[in-house]
Amino acid sequence: MTKAGKLIIVSGPSGAGKSTLLGKVFRQSRLPLEWSVSATTRAPRPGETEGRDYHFLSNKQFEEKRAGGEFLECFEVYSRGHWYGTLQSEVAPRLEAGNWVVLEIDVEGTMAVIKRYPDAITIFVRPSSLEELERRLKARGTESVEDIEQRIKVAGREMESIDFYRHVVINDDIEQATQQLCDILKQYDPETTQTH
Repeated sequence: MTKAGKLIIVSGPSGAGKSTLLGKVFRQSRLPLEWSVSATTRAPRPGETEGRDYHFLSNKQFEEKRAGGEFLECFEVYSRGHWYGTLQSEVAPRLEAGNWVVLEIDVEGTMAVIKRYPDAITIFVRPSSLEELERRLKARGTESVEDIEQRIKVAGREMESIDFYRHVVINDDIEQATQQLCDILKQYDPETTQTH
């Protein structure tokens, strides 16, 4: 009989370093981790690949899937007309195969997914402060002042939902945060005594 998979949901403000942190955890952990690739209506950015970074859908394709109930969660992000969502087809088959499926989604998306998967392992990644987050966003140099202000406002709202998550990882030191996240996941695997 195949071992049941686990659903891992990671949220946190834009600029908290979720993707970098998860990339290191994927490389270091011995658990059967698999990404769930999100769908989006925005155009691919330079270097992004269909099926690896996102499933890039037209507005019509996205709406058809939404109307057909194919999304576990989907929301318009930052009121820009771009939609993002998690397809059930990305999650259910992997869980049934005994893999640990990782979703990197926002707080609103987490609330929706938890209704279907109440046993999901929920982890919130954050910097030590909103001031640190603002510093990181400015250092990235990819957003305008207005975009950064918007992201900080959203981050403040997201931080208010932190108690909803089972675990919180403060990502001020990437190595420490990686170790902490590996240790959290290890708790849920009775057969694994060492993830590194």
